[in-house]
Amino acid sequence: MTNRILVLSIFVVASCGLAYELIAGALSSYLLGDSVLQFSTIIGSYLFAMGVGAHFSKYIRDEDVLARFVDIEIMVGLIGGMSAALLFLCFSWSAAPFRVLLYTVVFLIGVLVGMEVPLVMRLLHGRQSVFRELVSTVLSFDYLGALAVSLLFPLVLAPQLGLTRTGFLFGMGNVAVGLWTIHVFRAELQQMHRQLLRACLVLIVLAAGFAASDRLVRWGEQGMYGDEVIYSTSTPYQRLVVTRWKDDLRLYINGNLQFSSRDEYRYHEALVHPALATQPWAQSVLVLGGGDGLALREILRYPHVRHVTLVDLDPAMTQAFRRRPELVALNQGALSDPRVQVINTDAAIWLQANTRMFDLAIVDFPDPSSFALGKLFSIPFYSLLKKHVSANGLIVVQATSPYFAPHAYWSIDATLREAGWKTYPYHLYVPSFGEWGFILASTQRDYSPPASYAAPMRYLNAQTTAEMFRFPPDMQPLEMEPNRLNTQSLVRYFEQDWHRVVR
Repeated sequence: MTNRILVLSIFVVASCGLAYELIAGALSSYLLGDSVLQFSTIIGSYLFAMGVGAHFSKYIRDEDVLARFVDIEIMVGLIGGMSAALLFLCFSWSAAPFRVLLYTVVFLIGVLVGMEVPLVMRLLHGRQSVFRELVSTVLSFDYLGALAVSLLFPLVLAPQLGLTRTGFLFGMGNVAVGLWTIHVFRAELQQMHRQLLRACLVLIVLAAGFAASDRLVRWGEQGMYGDEVIYSTSTPYQRLVVTRWKDDLRLYINGNLQFSSRDEYRYHEALVHPALATQPWAQSVLVLGGGDGLALREILRYPHVRHVTLVDLDPAMTQAFRRRPELVALNQGALSDPRVQVINTDAAIWLQANTRMFDLAIVDFPDPSSFALGKLFSIPFYSLLKKHVSANGLIVVQATSPYFAPHAYWSIDATLREAGWKTYPYHLYVPSFGEWGFILASTQRDYSPPASYAAPMRYLNAQTTAEMFRFPPDMQPLEMEPNRLNTQSLVRYFEQDWHRVVR
């Protein structure tokens, strides 16, 4: 009976150990970007720390193994359970020490988790287990626990509970293993009452943290953004936060500003109208990204547009901007317009599965700050997009800043040209972002900027439109490598450009 309990504890502690690793990787990806780098370095550090812990376990005397196993469960439950909340609050109030704390926490958890399996194996072996059966049983349950969490974390835990609450939950799991071990082996533990008290105190702290998780996150986000947080949610894809200060609503994705309601009209007028104003025949428009509905708002001002298909990966984004009154007021109910079809799926997968043609495609993805986003700015993606745009059609691509990220901007231009598009780069000043850039492209037709607009504009007119297509001396074109899927050079350019800006 005791052997079965110890083996079952392996399943729980393996689940908890992997959960802390996934939480650290997801949280650092949300806050620092570049998910490949973050997960790679965290997994490497964690595995190294587990090796260190496994090595240290041999110095625990045989008569102390059971007591030290209980202590480790309490410690890893406390550190791992509080890790997400501590890291998030650290980044919210002072980003400087975040990396130091991140890898310190990962290392400590890894060392403690690395000691768990060797100690359980010693406990089981000391109870007359056959060694070959012992090893296979322990490792089987260890891997099963890892499998369970690897499936539950992205599908249920992160989107439903959030990272901080998930951390507290698994911390309580570790402490529960410690408490159950104390109960079953109470006759063999010399300091049973002290360990029981410590475990109960830690369990109370973790339970309180679980209950107060939303308040902790709101408090942290208040420090991060400075303004009142009126909406926030974690999805399987990203962290969405909307803040308000007086009449200014701001959307942040993974901590990065997406728009300010005070000047977003400049961005979205420039994104839509220079192309659509030259297409009085256009009836069907495709929008990739743009789940906030602000580009839709501008497109729907044209009565000749009969149908708009919006493809955005995250249903939480489109639902928020379709239902929350303050956000619906911004996009003027565009997501509920009968001419609009909203599809929540990966844009590349949707393009591959469909044969529909469009007169205009608006590509409004977030900046290529990771390889997952970089693929949407690649030669294969732009080649695929050509199959969905009519011969006289146009596309417009959000292309980051030609001033702050010139290598990335002109790499996007080179990528479009490599995919067979004729490009017409342009830029404008958006106060919330600074100088920002777009690239308009066609496959066959020549393009000239419109000299006037039928609908009234807040920013665009003949003069401002002409100026957008002229680049000053400090933003002249650069010869850059196009973005290929196997190298993702654009992501490297983007990181290097913005690193120079924030340094």
